[in-house]
Amino acid sequence: MATLALGVMLLPSCKGKQDQQGAQQQVPELAVITVGEEDASLERGYPVSLQGENDVEIRPQISGFLTKVNVEEGQHVAKGQVLFTIDQVQLKAAVDAAEAAVAVAQANVNTATTNANNNKILLDKNIISAPAYQTSADALNAAKAQLNQANANLVSARKNLSYSVVTAPVSGVVGQIDYKEGTLVSPQTLLTVLSNNGDMEAYFSLNEKEILDMTDSGRRSIKAAIDSMPEVYLQLANGERYQYPGKIISISGVLDKATGSAQAKAKFPNPDGMLRSGNTGTLLIPDMQRNVIQVPQSATFEIQDMKFVYLLGDSSKVHSAPIEVSSNSDGKSYIVTSGLKPGDVVVTEGVGITVKEGMQIKPKK
Repeated sequence: MATLALGVMLLPSCKGKQDQQGAQQQVPELAVITVGEEDASLERGYPVSLQGENDVEIRPQISGFLTKVNVEEGQHVAKGQVLFTIDQVQLKAAVDAAEAAVAVAQANVNTATTNANNNKILLDKNIISAPAYQTSADALNAAKAQLNQANANLVSARKNLSYSVVTAPVSGVVGQIDYKEGTLVSPQTLLTVLSNNGDMEAYFSLNEKEILDMTDSGRRSIKAAIDSMPEVYLQLANGERYQYPGKIISISGVLDKATGSAQAKAKFPNPDGMLRSGNTGTLLIPDMQRNVIQVPQSATFEIQDMKFVYLLGDSSKVHSAPIEVSSNSDGKSYIVTSGLKPGDVVVTEGVGITVKEGMQIKPKK
C-alpha cells in the first residue's frame, strides 16, 4: 500500500515535467532581423520590345520574276550585298534597244549637222535663201532633241536593269523571307526586312505619375531628367541580364489619351549581334534611396490591401504591425515609409504559415 501511494504521488509530478518540456519543445525557432536606416538600390522594371536602330523594308522597284534569292533568314549582310535577283532577260533587251536608238539618233544628228553646215556656207554665198538654211537648222535641232530622248530612254533602261539586282541599303540582319525563286514580285511586294542591329532600341511606357516624379512635377525639362538618369539594364526573356548597359534617350512629351502613358526609348549596344528585332524583355532602371528602412517582401502579409509585419515584443512574443511601403520595388524587398523605426525586430521566417498573433518564438539571427 505504501508503494502504491508513492507511485500515485510521483505520477502527477512526472506528468508536469513532461508538459513543461513539451511546451518548451513547441516554441518554434524563427529567423528575425533588426531593421535600421540604410541606402537602398532598387530596380524598377518595365516590359520592353526591341527593334533595330534602322529596320528597312526591302521592296523591288520593278515587276518581274525572282530568279535567285541570294541570302537566308537571319543572315548578317553588309551594305551593298546582293539580296535578290529579278529576271533580267527583258531588261537587258530593253537596254540593247535603247543603245541602238541612241546610235541611230546620233547618226541623224551627224547628218543634220553636216547639212546645216553646208547650207550655212551656201547661205553666206547667197546660193540658197535664208528659209532654206533655216529648214536645215531646224532639222538639226530636231535630231538633237531625238538624241536627248534616246539617251534618256537608255538611262531609264539601264536603271531598270540595275533594279533587277536588289542590294542591301544598310548592314544588318535579314528578316523573314516569304517569297521563293520563281515568284512574281512587284514594287508592292515586301521581300524582307533588313534590321540594322548595331544598336538596339528598347521601347517602353511611363505613366503620368512617373513622368511627374522624374521632372520634379514639371520644375525641370524632360531632357534634363533624361540627362540625369543612370545607365539602365536589360533583363532578357530567359531571365538573364544582358551584359551591356544602355541609356534612355527619349521620352515622348505627349501622353496617350487612352492609356495615360508616354512612350520612352532606351538604346543598347549590340556588338555581338545577339539582340534581334522583335525580342522582348524587361528594362531595369536603378533607383537609389537614401536612409530608408527595408524589409523582405517574404516578411510581410496582407489583410484587405494593407500590409503587415510581425514584430518581436516582450517575452519573445510577436504581434502584428501595419506598415506602408513605397511603390518602388525590386520584387524582393519593400522600402517602408511608415510603421517601423530603427531597432524594431521583424520576423522574417514562417510569416503567413507558422507565425500567429501573440505566439512566443525563439528568435534566430
